[in-house]
Amino acid sequence: MTYLSRVRINPLRAESRRLLASPRAMHGAVQGGLPGESDERVLWRLDADNPRRPHLIVLTPSKPDWTHVIERAGWPEADGEHALVRDYAPLLAHIATGREYAFRLTANPVQNTTTPLALTPAQTKRLADLPEGKKPRGFRLAHRTAAAQLGWFLDRAERWGFEVPKSRTDLAAPGLTPDAPPATEATNEHASDAHEVRITARHRHSFLKGGQGAHVTFHSATFEGHLRVTDPEALTARLLGGIGPAKAYGCGLLTLAPVAGVGNGAG
Repeated sequence: MTYLSRVRINPLRAESRRLLASPRAMHGAVQGGLPGESDERVLWRLDADNPRRPHLIVLTPSKPDWTHVIERAGWPEADGEHALVRDYAPLLAHIATGREYAFRLTANPVQNTTTPLALTPAQTKRLADLPEGKKPRGFRLAHRTAAAQLGWFLDRAERWGFEVPKSRTDLAAPGLTPDAPPATEATNEHASDAHEVRITARHRHSFLKGGQGAHVTFHSATFEGHLRVTDPEALTARLLGGIGPAKAYGCGLLTLAPVAGVGNGAG
């Protein structure tokens, strides 16, 4: 059984500030919500569009306990529901071809290439260590512009089991300015199209893995909009398994909400 949780975070507390500033620290807090060791994927996302009332959203393979987060980073003595935990099965049961949903996704848009324009020290070492005559595997590079990130999302929507309808207005989605130059990080045939999706946040994250291990750097983008289901099985797989890399650090969790007035019939 799978559960979707929504946990209130008090941004004024010292522990909250540590968690909000560090994907590595938040990952540890999320893992602490499940007993024992688990090989199953845990997905999470920080929704901080209202900085005074950020929320931690988590998808877990078993029922979690968020007491430790509430006591150290929430409002443990205040009224109200500190952590909402719901069975995910009812939402999954309603997914069907043609249904429309509002969605939110924070992802790490990347591309793979064997010919990067500039090599990092780690990539240079990797090439130097290759046996003579062996071809290198592709390098994973981040899409860093809004145009390339949006193109990454739209190019992959079909394989994820949905389509993003064309915009009902003539304005391009926020995140793409009308005079933005063409994306050079990847072919982007959607750069001049307007779809029901926008980028609401973009961040660069950099920290030491484990506090003193390898340096981790990645770029995230938060997408919001409307989607229409084209392949329920593929979409369900993405809802449960996540989208893209950096899942341990708050990327990959796609969440849906029914769209009022489109005849979905979903509760």
